Amino acid sequence: MLHPNYYIELNKYRKLIERKNGKSSIYNGIFERYEHPVLTRNHIPLTWKYDLNIESNPYFMERLGVNAVFNAGAIKLGDTFYMVARIEGKDRKSFFGVAESKTGIDGFSFWEYPIQLPDLYPEEVNVYDMRLTQHEDGYIYGVFCSESKDTRQNDLSAAKAEAGIVRTKDLKSWERLDNLLTKRSPQQRNVVLLPDFVDGKYAFYTRPMDTFLDTGSGGGIGFGLCDDIEHAVIDEEIITSQRKFHTITEAKNGGGAVPIKTEKGYIHIAHGVRNTAAGLRYVIYAFATDLDKPWEVIAEPSGFLIEPLGKERVGDVSNVVFTNGAIVDGEDVFIYYASSDTRMHVATTTLDRLKDYVFNTPTDPLRSSDCVKQRCALIEANLKLL
Repeated sequence: MLHPNYYIELNKYRKLIERKNGKSSIYNGIFERYEHPVLTRNHIPLTWKYDLNIESNPYFMERLGVNAVFNAGAIKLGDTFYMVARIEGKDRKSFFGVAESKTGIDGFSFWEYPIQLPDLYPEEVNVYDMRLTQHEDGYIYGVFCSESKDTRQNDLSAAKAEAGIVRTKDLKSWERLDNLLTKRSPQQRNVVLLPDFVDGKYAFYTRPMDTFLDTGSGGGIGFGLCDDIEHAVIDEEIITSQRKFHTITEAKNGGGAVPIKTEKGYIHIAHGVRNTAAGLRYVIYAFATDLDKPWEVIAEPSGFLIEPLGKERVGDVSNVVFTNGAIVDGEDVFIYYASSDTRMHVATTTLDRLKDYVFNTPTDPLRSSDCVKQRCALIEANLKLL
């Protein structure tokens, strides 16, 4: 027998799923924010959290609670938008669930069951942050973080990160491949697979790391090639978007959404991290790489593209925005981003606006003296028009 409280909570759930999302009044000319998050922990189906049977759960308690829904890969198949979201239980373990929508900005609802990945690595404790690449070889690849205990250290919290790889054609049946091996980097997170072959090889953007938290000698976002995706090995990593002193990438940076291919180059929507008195601050920034040499940066606008604003600044890990999914739908671009490791949002723009931003926005001159000269030149040009 179903618990009567189920119907009360089901009504709340349905109202949330059916709620329309409107554009925010915040303006910058680059993209639009929206009033409501597109996924939260309240979007999780009741059947995932509660035992609905009144006899075994007379108080209608959450038996398997959910803490957060964030860091989702994204893809459009046919006329439907999909996100493969990171779902973190109250036990701190993360797993993946597929949510779909017809609009891409509201109405997202999860499938009946979360994804059950093939369990090939007994030492793997946690999985998260999947990027979805629709590759020219015909498969959809999911590249995610595979986390295990670092047994070389006595610290109980010491972890080891690798890039796990799965592939599918329908988001339902998943084949697990070998974890990526990078010979020069002990650990990897935020690895992104390019949709195109480069010189007949699979091309990855990596994040070389000395330890789980320390980029150390990594220096920025890397690029590497491998011959065999089923047993992926990268011998050499070339640094593309470099970390720089006193910038938004000073502490670390890493890949975000799968690069968007345009006639001018690949547009990357990545994340940068700097230290503040309140802790690490994560923002989203953009840059472009050459079509023929996708390891060479050809444009890098100054500063961040998206920063945490208002309620986005509060959550499990505050003052953070992070993306690992974007969808190009004709001329429209949907950037899916998480705020404070808690919930998912969407920002929308167009390819023309995104290209204009990336290729026509001035770069960071890296010194206050030069930055003020740059701004004064803009002011002077504007005053002549007034």
